[in-house]
This record gives sequence, structure tokens and C-alpha cells, in this order.
Amino acid sequence: MIKFSFSYQVGTYCALILVGLHVFSCSGPKKNLDTNPSSKIDRFALVNRHNVILEEPDTLASLSVGNGEFAYTVDISGLQTFPEYYEKGVSLGTQSQWGWHAFPNPANYEWEEILRYDTSAIGQVISFPVQWKEGRKKEVTDYFRTSPHRLHLGIIGLEMIKSDGTQVEVKDLENVHQELDLWKGKISSEYMVEGEPVKVELYAHQEKDGIAAKITSSLVANGKLKVKFRFPYGSGCHVCPGYDWSKPDQHSSYLEVVRPSQVRVSRTLDSTKYVTDISWKGNGAFETADKHTFLLNAQEGQESLEFTALFSEEGESDLPDFELTAKSSEGNWEAFWQSGGAIDFSECTDERAEELERRIVLSQYLTKVNCAGSLPPQETGLTMNSWYGKFHMEMHWWHGAHFGLWDRVELMEKSLPWYFSSLDKAKATAARQGFEGARWQKMTDPYGDESPSSVAPYLIWQQPHILYFVEQLYQDRQDQATLEKYKEIVFETAEFMASFAKESQKDGKYHLIAPLIPAQELFPAKSTDDPPFELAYWHYGLNVALDWQKRLGMEENPKWREVLDNLAPLAIKDDLYLPSSTHPRAYEDDFYLHDHPVVLGAFGILPKTEMIDTVIMKNTLEKILKIWNWDSTWGWDYPMMAMNAARLNMPETALEALFMGKEKNTYLPNGHNYQDKRLRIYLPGNGGLLTTVAMMAAGWEGAPDRANPGFPDNGKWNVKWEGLKKMP
Repeated sequence: MIKFSFSYQVGTYCALILVGLHVFSCSGPKKNLDTNPSSKIDRFALVNRHNVILEEPDTLASLSVGNGEFAYTVDISGLQTFPEYYEKGVSLGTQSQWGWHAFPNPANYEWEEILRYDTSAIGQVISFPVQWKEGRKKEVTDYFRTSPHRLHLGIIGLEMIKSDGTQVEVKDLENVHQELDLWKGKISSEYMVEGEPVKVELYAHQEKDGIAAKITSSLVANGKLKVKFRFPYGSGCHVCPGYDWSKPDQHSSYLEVVRPSQVRVSRTLDSTKYVTDISWKGNGAFETADKHTFLLNAQEGQESLEFTALFSEEGESDLPDFELTAKSSEGNWEAFWQSGGAIDFSECTDERAEELERRIVLSQYLTKVNCAGSLPPQETGLTMNSWYGKFHMEMHWWHGAHFGLWDRVELMEKSLPWYFSSLDKAKATAARQGFEGARWQKMTDPYGDESPSSVAPYLIWQQPHILYFVEQLYQDRQDQATLEKYKEIVFETAEFMASFAKESQKDGKYHLIAPLIPAQELFPAKSTDDPPFELAYWHYGLNVALDWQKRLGMEENPKWREVLDNLAPLAIKDDLYLPSSTHPRAYEDDFYLHDHPVVLGAFGILPKTEMIDTVIMKNTLEKILKIWNWDSTWGWDYPMMAMNAARLNMPETALEALFMGKEKNTYLPNGHNYQDKRLRIYLPGNGGLLTTVAMMAAGWEGAPDRANPGFPDNGKWNVKWEGLKKMP
């Protein structure tokens, strides 16, 4: 179990991980362990030793409880008592998959107003919803970027009053001890206020969108500690908590008494309506403090206050109490940890092993809370808003692919209904642009609408993700029902891919041509052809679609086969794979040595095909490691490099990639992958880590025939694992 008991700064933590790895050293006896788990892992011990313990307020170490559909993030008080103090750190969200809000549209903005028409090299006119910088088009752009946005459902914190009548501030909390019990999904917080102890116990229900808490203190008994409920307006900010307190007259909070110990607050924000149901144990009073603020206090002399708060679109009549919510949380979290895959590094002697295990365990918790819901996740999950709470479909692979490798494919599948509900809009996009099939959105929302952007509409690497996911499902189940359920999605996806690739009269090959922007997003849309990762992904995706036709007893689609067999090769210069066939000087121009080095994903994320020459790919990796601007990268780039290195039989390089000492490869005390002051958490990094480590342990298609083929075979990495799946 690791304690974090210092006032945390990112640079300090980076130094601790990168320089002081002995802090997290792993010292155990060397044993030869079979990766096929003949000796059972003690899963409770594995998880429990990574419970997060905080002994000081740390704005980047906020802790969350949740269930994939709902999450609630707390400060050091155990609830959301100091949201303003945490705004520039990991802010205190209360978010759900269904909680969305759109600003009114009195000017009657129309989405079509922001379309721009580009012409491809072969004369095809293609429209894209882009960002405009002035006039009405800028107003339309701003509206459709910010609406809809994910809604902060409400702040639930403590109001604590000191003996002099002033409110307790975060600096007034003394002798702090806060612990996230991963096995139970419980946050326990203990501290002193003017010599009086306070204890807060918190759970999130696992089938309902809500929390229950138990607060114990003499301050409860004398009326100096109450629970405060505050309800905000929706916020159109880019990266933020998602609340706006400046517009109290633009929304309503209607209080209704349901029974003596239960109330309902009905919320209306323009066209959005939802309900917060609140109940408590014993006698207490629920009072209106102002227009959108309410206080719950216990009966005089009662030192314990238990309450439940559930959020829903229509309301709940029977609320589970604290005991039932605890039972739900503890039972479901234990079942989660006892199922699926597990990796144990306790018998390793490499000094990096314990920190790697910590990151893995906490990443499993965080992705279960934030990424295992009925919608593709936003990059910051249900913790706080980024990009207005919308999700980026090119990130869906990073959020979801690991679930399949950890034998939890059902958690990934929960988000796939979005593809069905958004299929008509994806088909409409393809048709509007002159293509066949369905072109999947990039920056989008629950309704499948595409947000305006100067980059997002040009991306194509999100297109094959759904094929990767459904192939994971089929490989897991090997049944006809899966083929029948997803065949329409598979075929419409492949139709677009075959339609998008254009045959060249010069070489007879099918090329991916401008306008497009590759995953390395700094390349210009109008002059970029044949990005290598996208070419390799097209090859993978069309192969999957043809395999599905064969399994269904159907004839091959001749167009898909023609495109697959004649895809343009990956562009090469100086025995290196180029990031674009139209940028032969990319490795000589510093401008192009930034952002994602995603050429490596063509043989890392994806398996080897006849398109890949491993000698050239190794040259490319070694070149990138020498010259890349690493400060410009993102959290998933490091696991991507590690996957590439592992497939190239360079396991020490893979580990060095996972531990590269860069700010965006920082993992906070709560397990979140920190990026920078703007984007304080980044779940694609957590998901990428889980995918990579599972691959390094369980292997991949064509991996060396030895235990833990992605780890160095030097006697220091005696990794024990069970329940993992081999990566393609």
C-alpha cells in the first residue's frame, strides 16, 4: 500500500517516479512462474496494496466512486466541500451518461451553415463542418461546439462552521487520513476540525446513479456540520468542472417533500429536466438556503448522519439506504476484481515493477468507473469535462480495447449501441460527401451529431475501431448471434472504407487521399495522402469485414477484395516509413517531429501483415526515439511505442517507453494520467497502459514462444498473470 502524504506538484511526482524509483522498489524472491496460472494470484492482496492513501489536501489527487454510468468525485473532506479549491486540479464532478444540456438557440443557428466545401485531387467535392473565426458563422460554430455539453448534476458537500461562526476552509482540516478502498469501492475520510473528529464514509451504488454517505462527528450533533446540496447551470467551457454559478435565473430547482425523511429536487435547465432524490436516516431537516442551495442537518444530539442522493431523468421512489448502497458497491467491486484478468509483479526484482503494478491496478479501477458505460467515454471520463463533455471516437479504441484483453469484453460492449443509434447520421455524412456506407463521426455526442472543428471532421482513423471491437467480441464468443447482431455495422463501415480509397491511374493502387488529416494531426488536410497507420488499419478492417462475410456464408464483396489486395504500400524513404507519402522530408523538418509518432502504431496497435517490413519498422522506431519532440506527445503515445517495441522483440525498449520521463507520461497518486495544466487527466493513457501490459504478458500473434514475451528475459521480471487474452 502506497501513501502519498506530501503537498503534491506534478514536477515533484515526476521526480519521485523517475529519480527515486527505489521508493516503489519490488523486492521478492525470484521464481520461475508459468504465465498459465497454475498458482492462483491472491487478488485481494494485489488490489489492496494499492489503495490510495492521502494525508494532505492535493488538488490533483481527487478520488472518485462510480459505476460506468455515473461518477462522483470528492475532495479531502470526503465529499465535494471545496470545489473552488480543486477547480485547477482534478475538479469535483457529478456526471452521468444521460445528463446533457444544450443552450437555447434563439438565433436559429443551423448546423449546415458551418459546412465548408473542399475538392479532392480527383475532383470530388466534399463538405466538412469546420470552425469559422468571424461573423455569424463563428456564432454558429461556437453554438454547436458547446451544445450539447455534459452536465454537472450537482455539488454535494459539507457546510462546517467553526466556533467563531465562520465556515471551515480546507486549511482548517487537520490530521487528515483519506483512503480509497479499491476492493470495496469505498472512500473513507477522517480529520479534525478545531479538535473535533469528523469521519465520512462514501459509496456509489452500482446499479443506480447515486451515492450514499455516513458522516460521524460531534459537529453533526451540535448543528455545526450539515450536508449542502448546490445545483448549477450548464457550462460551455472547454476543460472544466462543468458547472456555472453565474446564471441562477436561467434554471430552476423545485423542492418537494416526499415523506418525512425524503425529498425530491426537480431540476429544469432550458429543455433539460432531471431529478435528484434525497433520503436520510432518522430525524433531520432539509431546508432551502437559497434559490439552488439546500441544507440537510441531523436532529440535535444525533452524532451520525446517513443520506442517499440519487440522480435520474424521471425520479426514484424507493431509495437504497447507506447499508444497501454499501452492499451494492462492495459486492460488485469484489466481483469485478475476482473476475477477468490479473497481473502480479510482487515477485519481480526490477525497481520499476511496483510502480507499474500500481498504475495497472488503479487504471483498472478508473476505467471501470469512467469508461465502462453505455456511451463512448470522453477523454476525462465522468470525472470532469473536456471538449465540453463530448467524446472523441478516435479515442474509443484506447478507452475500450483493453477490456477484451483483460477478459472483460462485456464492459467494452456496453458502449457499442451508440454505433447503432448513430448509424443513420454516419450514413448521411458519407452520402453528403459522395461516399458509400457509413462514415463514423470524430467529435460527437449521444445523438451522433458531429461537432465543428478544423481537424476532427478530416480524421479517418476512428473508422475501423468498431471492426476491431466486434472482432474481439466474436473471438471471445465464436457464435452466430454475434455475427448477426453486428453484421450491418460491419458492412456499412467497410463500404465506406472501400469507397474512400481511390484507385490511381498511375500505379493501379488504392490510395487514401486528401482531404484528410491523419492521427498525427499536424499534417495539412489538403495535401496529405497515404498515412501509414491508416493504410495498415484499412488493411486490417477490410480483412475483418471479409472474414465476417465468410463466417456468415456470404459471397465476398468484390470491391472490398479489390481494394484490400491493391492497397498502396506504406511510403518509404531512407529505409524509414514516412508519416505521409506526400511529405518525404518529414524526418528532416522539425515541424513534423511533434504530436503522435503514430507510424509506430501500424505495427504495434495492429498485427503484422505483408504491408510491414520489420527491419524498416525497427529503423523507424530507432529514428523516432532519437529525434522526436517528446513534450508534444500525448499519454497514449508511450504505450503505443511500447507495443511497437515489444512486437519488434525489443522488450527493454518497451519498458523504457512505458517509463519515459515526460510530463504527459505522469501517473498521479489517484492513478490518473496527467497531461498538462489544461488537461489534468487523460483516460486514453490509462487504457493504453492496460492494453500494452496485457499484451506484454500474454503475448500477441507471432510473439516469441516464451513466458511474458514483452518483458525482458533477464530474471528480474517474474510476472505472474491469469485471465488475460493474447492480442492479435
